[in-house]
Amino acid sequence: MAKTRAIACPNCGGPVELRGFGHALSVVCAQCLSVLDVSTPEVKVLRQIQEKYRRTPKIPLGMRGKIGGAQWETIGYQTRTIHEDGETFSWDEYLLFNPYKGFRYLTEYDGHWNFVTPFEPMPVRSRYGSRPAVQFEGRLFKHFSGAEAETTFVLGEFPWRVKAGEKVIADDFVDPPTVLSSETTQDEITWSRGEYTPGAEVWKAFGLAGSAPPARGVYLNQPSPIKGAGLWGTYGLFLAILVALAIFVGTFTRNQVVFQQSYQFQTPDAREPSFVTPVFDLKGRTSSLELSVHSNVINNWAYFNFALINSETGDAYDFGREVSYYAGSDSDGPWTEGSQDSTAYIPSVPAGKYYLRVEPEMDANEGGHLVRMASGRVMHVNQVAYQITLKRDVPNYFWFWIAAALLAIPPLFHSMRAKRFEVQRWMQSDYPPVRSGGD
Repeated sequence: MAKTRAIACPNCGGPVELRGFGHALSVVCAQCLSVLDVSTPEVKVLRQIQEKYRRTPKIPLGMRGKIGGAQWETIGYQTRTIHEDGETFSWDEYLLFNPYKGFRYLTEYDGHWNFVTPFEPMPVRSRYGSRPAVQFEGRLFKHFSGAEAETTFVLGEFPWRVKAGEKVIADDFVDPPTVLSSETTQDEITWSRGEYTPGAEVWKAFGLAGSAPPARGVYLNQPSPIKGAGLWGTYGLFLAILVALAIFVGTFTRNQVVFQQSYQFQTPDAREPSFVTPVFDLKGRTSSLELSVHSNVINNWAYFNFALINSETGDAYDFGREVSYYAGSDSDGPWTEGSQDSTAYIPSVPAGKYYLRVEPEMDANEGGHLVRMASGRVMHVNQVAYQITLKRDVPNYFWFWIAAALLAIPPLFHSMRAKRFEVQRWMQSDYPPVRSGGD
């Protein structure tokens, strides 16, 4: 690193060190806050900064640290402020110098740090939906915010004629962890590139005492700590395995119809509603059995109590299925509710001879039509035609859907957290995704 050169402040006589000599045009005396012109051997006082604006840098001037593979020395410090909608936002900028690499900056706001490098090429103007954007080095940077920034405090030396009260139009374009910033004055537009740097790394680089102040909130180019993209790739792999397994299971199941018969049921009916089917044979290994009921019920419901009984051992599987279907029309048009079909799945049924015991029931006072009986009494008559189908060795994909849903929980949870992080980021921008109050 270059050696420093000391001068005496013409205003207070205090020592002022020049660390970037050959480049510095102005320097601010740390004792009296006088802005000195050091562009000529005859040092002149340009102006003074009011004491009430004094701030203490978190990184003292003259400190050296290694960032980005090079050794840097802090030679200047300034505070910039934005006044917007009755609120004030201020951030700090540290001017870094290396005699072989020139100048860089460290910026800090609410514990969030960026290592900033000025660059010459102009990014290509673009659009992202309805908002401005720029393209640079193959990346798209979305406009985050723009405002007038004012220099409110300066200390140390600078390669330009620094002064408090200087104003620029600052615009930030982000593609985390990078931010491209432009500063526009009446004379020129300058661009810089900032890389998000955790405070702990800054403290370690400069060997500062204690620990870095904690970062508050979500910063404009802060990288998301939620890493969920890789989980979706893993989920896709497991989903492909599940699909292949489902195809394999479906290929090697017989899906064989072992019983099918149509029946009718009517209310009122003085006869016993329950009945048993003929015996049918379930052959082969222990496997699944699917019972399907298809009916013509409409604007009513029917319930079927079933018992699958082994005629040789008496072992029984009891279950029930309900079908209900309603249809009509209103001011919004035709509508339907429910289904005329229902299915029951029994996962493991041993081979053997079986029969079904069926007991149907319906609401005698709902739907149907009125009939005058022989006794002269008028009664509701409901009738349903239905078909029972039994299939042997049926593939059940329910568990595959359950597995797919459970496997989706981790990546979905991470994606929701990542989305929430991005919402918090953009709430601080000129394009908040959620507006409050009457906006």
